[in-house]
Amino acid sequence: MKPVSAEEAVAMIPNGASIMVGGFMGVGTPERLLDELVRQKKSGLSLISNDAAVPGKGVGKLFEGGQVTNMIGTHIGLNPKAQQQMLGKQITVDLIPQGTFVERIRAGGCGLGGVLTPTGVGTLVEGGKQKIDVNGKSYLLETALRADFALVHAFLADYVGNLSYALTARNFNPVMAMAADTVIVTAEHIVPVGVIAPDHVVTPGPLVDYLVANG
Repeated sequence: MKPVSAEEAVAMIPNGASIMVGGFMGVGTPERLLDELVRQKKSGLSLISNDAAVPGKGVGKLFEGGQVTNMIGTHIGLNPKAQQQMLGKQITVDLIPQGTFVERIRAGGCGLGGVLTPTGVGTLVEGGKQKIDVNGKSYLLETALRADFALVHAFLADYVGNLSYALTARNFNPVMAMAADTVIVTAEHIVPVGVIAPDHVVTPGPLVDYLVANG
């Protein structure tokens, strides 16, 4: 794990990169990194995020800047800008059930090819997907999700990158920290090793590549 500034961290993300961003309606989102993505005008991003957040918050800022080309998530219902861009075919959006979404990311983090789920069997969701019968029941094969970068926000980070999360801000952050080639973390507090009790470490330091330094 290497400490870097937000500017240095985002400078490593090229235009056209795929990024996973933790958070749910902006809660648990690494706002400093998103602000820097906007400031550096990164473009053509493939966004994997639970939702499109709301205008001016979380990943919602990226839609205002026209920086997203496509998105995989579970809903965009509270972001009129994202809806407008989808309907205007400026971006493509793949909306999937939330349970399927998180399981596909978990599969990507665990090195699996995908997961089998009965969700969507017999509906339009089946389109283009492989259906597999197991013990007389039908499942859809949902392929794993990975990204070039995961942008993660924690409550506490220690000097070697161990992370703990606060309440619902934990949401998708731990699973995304496992499913990207490069993991960049912001934390509300950066503390000495030992402050986070071992059994409170949710994301272990070896999974973190860069920690954005406070100050």
